[in-house]
Amino acid sequence: MGAVSEPTPEPTGKAARYQRSTGALVGSMIVTVVVVVLVVVLRGCISADLEVTPESVDYRESVSQAQGADIEVVYPPALPEGWIATQVEVEPGEPPGFSLNMLTGDQQFVGVRQSSEDDVDDLLDELVDESADEAGTYEAQASVAPTWEVYTDDGGDRAYATTFGDYSLLVYGPVDAADLEGLVESLTTAPVTS
Repeated sequence: MGAVSEPTPEPTGKAARYQRSTGALVGSMIVTVVVVVLVVVLRGCISADLEVTPESVDYRESVSQAQGADIEVVYPPALPEGWIATQVEVEPGEPPGFSLNMLTGDQQFVGVRQSSEDDVDDLLDELVDESADEAGTYEAQASVAPTWEVYTDDGGDRAYATTFGDYSLLVYGPVDAADLEGLVESLTTAPVTS
C-alpha cells in the first residue's frame, strides 16, 4: 500500500508570528545608532575635504539679450585675468536695472550694480555698510561717468558710486582700490561684440 499524504493546511490569513524579545529590540536599536553615527562621521570627513569651485556664467550673453530688448546696461566688456562672473541679473524696474557678481582670482567678491529704483545712499546701505565713510572722489578717464564718489567701511569694503542718466551705479567689494578703479575705467554701454 502507498503512503498516505497528509492534507496541506489551509492558509488562515494571519501573519506568521515570531518570538520578540527585549534583548533583540535593544540590539537592533544599538546597531541603528552605530550606523547613523558612522554615516555622520564619514560625511563630516568627506565634506571637510570637499572643495567647491564656483561656476562661471556668461554675463556678456545676458548683456547682449538685454541690449536686444532696448535696455541700457552698464557693464565691463571683459573681466580682469583670473576673474569670473558668478551671477548676472536684469532687475525689474522702469527702466530695468542690472547687477553683476564676480570673483577675483583669489576668490574675493566684486559687484557692479545699476539701479533706477535706488539712489546711491540706498545702494550703499544695502550692499556695503550703513555707516560707510566718504573717502574722496575718483576721476575716471574712460568710464561711463567722469566722477565717482569713493566710500569705505571698517570691514575693508570699498565702493565707487556715481549716477549715469536715470541710474545709480555702484562698483564695490573688499579688494584693492586699483582693482576697483580698473573695473570702473572699463565700464561701458557699447553693444556687446563677439
